[in-house]
Amino acid sequence: MRFPPSFLDEIRDRVPISEVIGRRVTFDRKKSQPGRGDYWACCPFHGEKTPSFHCEDQKGRYHCFGCGVSGDHFRFLTELEGLSFPEAVERLAGEAGLAMPERDAASEAREAKRGTLLDALSEAAAFFRQQLHESDGAKARAYLRDRGMDPRTQSSFGLGFAPNSRNRLKEHLAGKGLGKDEIEGAGLVVHGEGISVSYDRFRDRIMFPILDAGEKVVAFGGRAMAADAQAKYLNSPETEVFHKGEMLFNLAKARRAARDAGTLILVEGYMDVIMLAQAGFHHAVAPLGTAMTERQIELLWRTAGEPILCFDGDAAGLKAANRAAELAMPLLKPGRSLRFALLPQGKDPDDLVREGGPEAFTQVLSAARPLADLVWMRETQGGNFDTPERRAELEYRMKGLFRTIGDEAVRRHYLDDLSARLSSFFGSGHRAERGQREGWKGRDAGNRGGSGYGRRDGPKGRGQPGRAAISDRLARSRLASSANLPAASLREIAIVVGFVNHPLLMEEEFEIFAALDLPNGDLARLRSSVLDAHATNPPHSRDELLAQLRAHGTAGLFEAFETKLKAVRLWPVLADAAPEDAREALKQMLQLQHRFLALRRELKFAEEAFGREVNDATYAHMMEIKSEIERVDGTEALIDGFGLLSGRPMKSI
Repeated sequence: MRFPPSFLDEIRDRVPISEVIGRRVTFDRKKSQPGRGDYWACCPFHGEKTPSFHCEDQKGRYHCFGCGVSGDHFRFLTELEGLSFPEAVERLAGEAGLAMPERDAASEAREAKRGTLLDALSEAAAFFRQQLHESDGAKARAYLRDRGMDPRTQSSFGLGFAPNSRNRLKEHLAGKGLGKDEIEGAGLVVHGEGISVSYDRFRDRIMFPILDAGEKVVAFGGRAMAADAQAKYLNSPETEVFHKGEMLFNLAKARRAARDAGTLILVEGYMDVIMLAQAGFHHAVAPLGTAMTERQIELLWRTAGEPILCFDGDAAGLKAANRAAELAMPLLKPGRSLRFALLPQGKDPDDLVREGGPEAFTQVLSAARPLADLVWMRETQGGNFDTPERRAELEYRMKGLFRTIGDEAVRRHYLDDLSARLSSFFGSGHRAERGQREGWKGRDAGNRGGSGYGRRDGPKGRGQPGRAAISDRLARSRLASSANLPAASLREIAIVVGFVNHPLLMEEEFEIFAALDLPNGDLARLRSSVLDAHATNPPHSRDELLAQLRAHGTAGLFEAFETKLKAVRLWPVLADAAPEDAREALKQMLQLQHRFLALRRELKFAEEAFGREVNDATYAHMMEIKSEIERVDGTEALIDGFGLLSGRPMKSI
């Protein structure tokens, strides 16, 4: 049976090749980068001890650098599992949720028609490119020049111009031998009931060709030149080759650039993508004039585990960001999430790079916030939580949101993170009530910034926002800065040493240990050696692991760190602790470390808010987070209940 190429492409697009191959091999955790869809394993086609078999979700291909085999989804199943090609297609189509095509002439006719539609669109793109450089395109060229777009960029994206005529394109295509059905089917003319003679859909517009994954033109977006045009941007209609909710502008090119950049950026429009590319950000894409869809989020994840969604900083941008967050939440999985960057008010990416250079946009990207932060800010901003009922309502509402997450592990961690945030936000004795006793007003009294609590009454009268009574010297002091952070904390040392002394516990917490964010230095070197040991030859005992550390030249570091822990009597992570004690101690230490890092992120955002609006509320929020960090990282952060099996008391950490 002959399968249409578009059907096979759809299967490849819906089913990551790593899912197909991952059922027969174990991917190497050291070399693989799941967030980028990049995997390594020992080759299933020949015996080997070191991973030389490589597959990429982005390309949908595998290749072994040892024996030379290569192929796609279907070839893997036919060569390794002995399936026939139709059997392989049928199995993967079922996994992709696609019905098998009918074995009749109709499907082949549809595929042939698809080819003629693509021919029509390709001819139209060439026509539009030519028109941009004719006399009719002078106004469009001037507009692009005023926007700062150079000719090389215009050519790279295939920009063109649709002249202000009802039939120039239609006549041109007819002269190329294309028939009425192809021109209409490609969405290039307006036709139908009540229209006696079809006419060109795009007139007096700058034209942006929209490419599919194979970089073939499947549609157009047109930007009106006339100020009084009914629609500033106009897209092609849905056709047999174009479904706008299942595509992203510039995805084919951005995928290649994203590999080097390490992520993918989603912005709001065509011009944003193009001007960012001109500024050196070639890994940007955009939706096609509609709200984000689940399919588009899946497309982002095929390229990057944590793409950055960059929206305008106005109300509409926040609304779009929140809509995308809610859409993505049920789809979250380990290694698949979103980050959100908001542009300064009234600025688009083009404005930003023209005024501040690429560095200005890089700063926006570096301040991107995790999905959990975006949801937290949305639910707490402007809220008044001065009663137990209101606090309970916030908790109930957010738990309801997080329970929509489909993946059990991700859902559990979101709920754990929420509990920690609520504890920090309200604190012991409830900060809101304490603030009111001190004369603070709730945010409903007009405060739009800060942490969810109000300002003091300002000098203009009760209830009116006033500048906080905080001196510039205090605002710039060490108390209001997160700089000068310590190198490696006692807790971080205890975690690493604990996993060396009890290596069998690594099976339970490998991913968390591997993702542990440690400062550069000796402890990070030791952790890397431990990871290398477990990735290459998993040790079955402490002695085996120490032998590997000696081979790596890091055993001396371990001994120095362990001596430090012995001096402060942190027995549960030492070698003679009972495994049950070590397991529970390390679990709680990891939870504390996770909480500490979450507070550090929250502090960064609080400092940014304080920098934007200096008042009592933003300052108090920032200082309260600092106090919480000190509590988590200080001697008050006790881990209770240990030493029962080991028979020793435990020093607080």
